[in-house]
Amino acid sequence: MPELPEVEVTRRSFADAIEGATVQAVRLGKPLRWPLGCVPETMVGRKVLSVGRRGKYLLISLNQGLLLVHLGMSGSLRFAPVLPAAGAHDHFDLVTSLGTLRLHDPRRFGAVVYVDSLNDVQALKLLGRLGPEPLADTFGVAQFQAQLRRHQSAIKSVLLAGEAVVGVGNIYASEALFMAGIRPTVRAARLSRPRAARLHAAIVQVLGQAVALGGSTLRDFSSASGQAGYFQLQTMVYGRAGLPCHVCANPVRLIKQGQRSTFYCPTCQKP
Repeated sequence: MPELPEVEVTRRSFADAIEGATVQAVRLGKPLRWPLGCVPETMVGRKVLSVGRRGKYLLISLNQGLLLVHLGMSGSLRFAPVLPAAGAHDHFDLVTSLGTLRLHDPRRFGAVVYVDSLNDVQALKLLGRLGPEPLADTFGVAQFQAQLRRHQSAIKSVLLAGEAVVGVGNIYASEALFMAGIRPTVRAARLSRPRAARLHAAIVQVLGQAVALGGSTLRDFSSASGQAGYFQLQTMVYGRAGLPCHVCANPVRLIKQGQRSTFYCPTCQKP
């Protein structure tokens, strides 16, 4: 599933290229997770002002309204001056004067939703409860620590829930917890201030590294320009069950938390 770094990499790969484009047509394929929310033809003639991101949602701002785009479990975007005819898994085309933006999503858990503004009921429903942005300057240590103290669940589960911080998905939660030396099963509220501060710094560092490396391509992720990611080639614990830890050489362990795979080193990560 594309996580925050992959969504940010996708954003950066087409944001500048589509800025200023005029919408010429909107083509829909099979229904996605949620309906578009407007008659497609009403967007024709509008201009693309910018492409932002909130959590795992891309925000394509138009001179009237905006599109919220979620990649779901298996979605990816392509943007190019010319694209081939849409295939069976191509479910949305935004045809513009500068090229076509296409959502490819075999499992159709993704979505493209039109809203009038970020104060729209649907926008608030999708974005209103998202936690702080981990790559923003406003992601403060004190606020993060205060959020952790509110939760008695395992720290890995709290990170995935997205209230204390948004967008730290499964891969990057495992990696950040390893970097911080924290066992994923520790209750969030039990973390001392120094340990919470280390985790805060690790989240920022891991996500920053992932974006710099183009995200993680575990199956078929690639950016809107078709580039694969390379972060998965340097993971410390994720996907390395039974292999020696890069630090202590003891085997990396795999457990299940909330039906998700968690990888950790029992020696380097303290309870």
